[in-house]
Amino acid sequence: MPEEGFEIRGAHEEEIEERAHHREPLSQKIALFSAVLATLGAIVSFLGGHTQNDALYYKNEAVLMKARASDSWAYYQAEDIKRHLADSVAKIAPASASAAAADSRKYAERARELRATAEELDRKSEEADAESRRALSPHTKLAIAMTFIQIAIALASISALTQRRWLLWGAGASAVLGVVLSVVAWI
Repeated sequence: MPEEGFEIRGAHEEEIEERAHHREPLSQKIALFSAVLATLGAIVSFLGGHTQNDALYYKNEAVLMKARASDSWAYYQAEDIKRHLADSVAKIAPASASAAAADSRKYAERARELRATAEELDRKSEEADAESRRALSPHTKLAIAMTFIQIAIALASISALTQRRWLLWGAGASAVLGVVLSVVAWI
């Protein structure tokens, strides 16, 4: 007997059709939620990388200023040694005392200028180092925020696979924590 005129439908097919006609599937909501989380994650990740780049820039500036200060201190010491030698020559050989005294004044003046330059470069190095620390301070909070956003994406994905709404609530809570930490990082 042919069964061409009859369609036998199971409960599963009826449930799928019922869900398709009467409400928006959970998976669509989760996909949209995940897309928003991915966008937020990209922004938080960019900001975290930006803080690292700024910190490295200022740290490099601090090292450069410290190297220049070190050079200035070395020149200062050399000029001071020359001044001491000129003073010693003036004491040992009174005949050349006036020339040695002139040299001593010249070396003392250069030493004062080099000392001022070295101190200024040391100050700039310390400022750049402090700026580096300030630029890096939000990084840890941003990294933790990104972790919470990634957890939220993972929970949302599991929620889509298992159709468990309570996992979506966990994803939402994790996302809120991530966003709050991101905002706190910049306050």
